[in-house]
Amino acid sequence: MPTTAEPAPATAPPAASHLAKPLPARHLATALLLAAALSVSACGSTPPPGSVAQAENVNDPIEGTNRFLYRINDGLDTYVFRPVAVAYRDVVPGGVRRPIHNLLSNLGSPVIFANDVLEAKPRRAGDTMMRFLINSTAGVAGLFDVATDLGYPAHSADLGVTLALWGVGDGPYLFLPLLGPSSVRDASGFAGDAVFNPLTYATYGGSAAVNGARFGVGAVDTRSRLIEPIDEVKRTALDPYATFRSAYRQNRQFTIEETRNDRRATVPAWFNR
Repeated sequence: MPTTAEPAPATAPPAASHLAKPLPARHLATALLLAAALSVSACGSTPPPGSVAQAENVNDPIEGTNRFLYRINDGLDTYVFRPVAVAYRDVVPGGVRRPIHNLLSNLGSPVIFANDVLEAKPRRAGDTMMRFLINSTAGVAGLFDVATDLGYPAHSADLGVTLALWGVGDGPYLFLPLLGPSSVRDASGFAGDAVFNPLTYATYGGSAAVNGARFGVGAVDTRSRLIEPIDEVKRTALDPYATFRSAYRQNRQFTIEETRNDRRATVPAWFNR
């Protein structure tokens, strides 16, 4: 049952965040750079921030609260998250950062598989299962992405996208503490994905540190990949909050449409080689 997430208004500056749940960094970076370019030219016809007209225009009914939370997150980013991300990229060699990123991606495979199934995408589900099996064995617990070279490319999937494909609207915009830009649908999806993740249940055995470490390293890994795009938005956008909001929506809509239109063949890519 197809649906369309609310597109960013033509007059509103586009947006995203480094602390939102992981999304393809290359898509997010592109959206952020485009947002920085558009925000200056678009600001002249945008309703004043916090006005009723703007809240109705961008589906941000609690904009005052969202902006307050954004300012808190921005302060944490300026003095904690960005410096840590810069240090991580400067100190840890690329040859080490890549396996860490691969490991984090492999740990997320059960969530992706569950959503592939719920989205009625059998080939995507098969690719996810094969990626997990291959990378967990030949890829040394997921440190190396062997599966891509064998014809099983990576893709993203989460419950927010799954709900969108089944006709659930995104609902009002939310800016969540630490997690960043979201919506009612995506926030619910984030909680649902935790149910699909086997590591969630490690906390019941007293191993909450496992999830905490995974979330922390994942946040640093994602933030380190977006240092330049986020810096560009903060440097050039007249209203970074609105820019991040619209870029997040653009990125989510891109991911939803990409998933909806993925009708990959039923045979692996290597079959025709």
